[in-house]
Amino acid sequence: MGSGQKVAVFGAYGHTGRFVVAELVERGFAPVLSGRDTGKLEALASGAGLEARTASVDDPDSLDRALAGAVAVINCAGPFAATTAPVIEAALRAGIPYLDVAAELEANIDTFAHFADRAREAGAVIVPAMAFFGGLGDLLATAAMGDWTKADEAHIAYGLSSWHPTAGTRRSGAVSRERRGERRLRFANGQWEYRTDAPPALEWRFPEPTGPQPVIGEFTMADVVTVSSHLSIPDVTTYMTVQAVRDVASPDTPTPSAADENGRSGQTFVIDAVVRSGGAERRATAHGQDIYAVTAPLVVEALDRVLTGRTRTVGVAAAGEMFDAPDFLRSLSPHITLEILP
Repeated sequence: MGSGQKVAVFGAYGHTGRFVVAELVERGFAPVLSGRDTGKLEALASGAGLEARTASVDDPDSLDRALAGAVAVINCAGPFAATTAPVIEAALRAGIPYLDVAAELEANIDTFAHFADRAREAGAVIVPAMAFFGGLGDLLATAAMGDWTKADEAHIAYGLSSWHPTAGTRRSGAVSRERRGERRLRFANGQWEYRTDAPPALEWRFPEPTGPQPVIGEFTMADVVTVSSHLSIPDVTTYMTVQAVRDVASPDTPTPSAADENGRSGQTFVIDAVVRSGGAERRATAHGQDIYAVTAPLVVEALDRVLTGRTRTVGVAAAGEMFDAPDFLRSLSPHITLEILP
């Protein structure tokens, strides 16, 4: 447990940030709330009896003050294209681990590209995309991989009952679209490629009770970045249920609303990770509720493992490379239902 250790949470007053703050408190940490909006910070801090420190990515000194005395920082502030590099730099200056919940493809690609060498040389720990998108799928694919040292292809399908995006999700999506233009990203034959054709419409047979669902293929999410960063798999593809794509694309879809006492929405999900090699296939599947809320136990469990030395490497590393994937997934049993099929 946290034993009162201070953990800086940048973007603490956002939708996901609030779940992360609550999870930290539940596990005995002392969150230090940080972000650029002083009013929102103070309102959240006063209601929870926590410390608030205003900081902006445009002001390195303010970030240094926000991280002072903290044992780690969790970045929950999107668009991550603007926040990851400044907050990572501040973490490196402070000599503390950095974790984020970024789902933006470009931001995660940039983190691996720009900080891998520096972090490894410094013996620093940087875990990007430690969230529903990026972290959970990566852990499942790694667990499915098992003792295989390489595979031909990996497929990660998201079965979302709905997708009511937060304001942060919409902002991050807009930034990604601006960077890509009319192109989309795909990882095939061991490399990233831009495509201008429409992604394929397919059907994915999810485990029951979800069952077969229409999906958009090559709906590339952060899991493709994380999986390809450490598993020897030349083709990594992600899929999204058609209804979820329609929801997130529509400007009229409302933000998530609380459906239980913990603030979780009524949305349910299943992530189905399939790894294939030759004629063999392995699968790992997780069911749960609320893609934003489940990010909190994911990133806080990762934090706890980093702080207690239950890691497998240093530098910039995805969840499945940094941690024992099956053990990590089993630790999430209060939040997900897990099945790993050899």
